[in-house]
Amino acid sequence: MATATSIKLDDELKGRIQRLAEVRRRSSHWIMREAIAQYVEREERREALRQDTVKAWDEFQATGVHATAEDVEKWLSSWGTEGELPAPQCRK
Repeated sequence: MATATSIKLDDELKGRIQRLAEVRRRSSHWIMREAIAQYVEREERREALRQDTVKAWDEFQATGVHATAEDVEKWLSSWGTEGELPAPQCRK
């Protein structure tokens, strides 16, 4: 179920939305909903990545287990070549 909410836009942004809606043959309402949905999805992914990064840092701090940047760069550089390397081993 959708509920109504309001948002205050300056005249310039409102005009830009209306022009885009006309070009796309959509309503201004659709353009705003789509923009908000895409923003929220992007920010949710960004927050999940941030949380994963904090978790990985905490794990490293606790265990010291890691792969060196040099080893990872060699591995990534080998992707798609005949001599593709296995993923680097983590070390303490």
